[in-house]
Amino acid sequence: MKKFRIGALLLGLMCCLTACGAAAPSPADEPAREDKAQAQTEEPASDRTEMQEEQMLKIEVNGHILYAAFEDNSSAAALKEKLKDGAVTLELHDYGSFEKVGELPWKLPKNDTQITTQAGDVILYQGDQITIYYDVNSWNFTRMAKIQDITQDELKQILGDGNVTVVLSTGTKAGE
Repeated sequence: MKKFRIGALLLGLMCCLTACGAAAPSPADEPAREDKAQAQTEEPASDRTEMQEEQMLKIEVNGHILYAAFEDNSSAAALKEKLKDGAVTLELHDYGSFEKVGELPWKLPKNDTQITTQAGDVILYQGDQITIYYDVNSWNFTRMAKIQDITQDELKQILGDGNVTVVLSTGTKAGE
């Protein structure tokens, strides 16, 4: 009977050791396990691409669509937040032969600094007016965004003479 107990104990011990040995990962298995875990946590490539698309200020004016890269300030963030509720249509009038300016339906926080504008700058003036510059001006303003991929002459031509209606929204260039 003693031999039977020792044999059963040895058999049980061997089974435990075999099971433990099979479950223990080998160093060669580790990278594959990490890759599998990483693959499970990564988003699909199409989702990553969409998330990497930069949210921009979309400006529709005179049959053209312009995109402006938002500045990194609380004013631009507040405008983005307001535009989540939908596009806003503004009437801009020419001022000083260097800008188009119009009143916003709400006030935004100001981050004014002394700056010299350039063609394509989208500026917040007095917290409740949007200005699109097509020439230079120096003053205390809050820069909101910068229109991309356009020359000064092209912008002047698109904005035209006199008053102009613009529609502001958010979007990505990839959406075109």
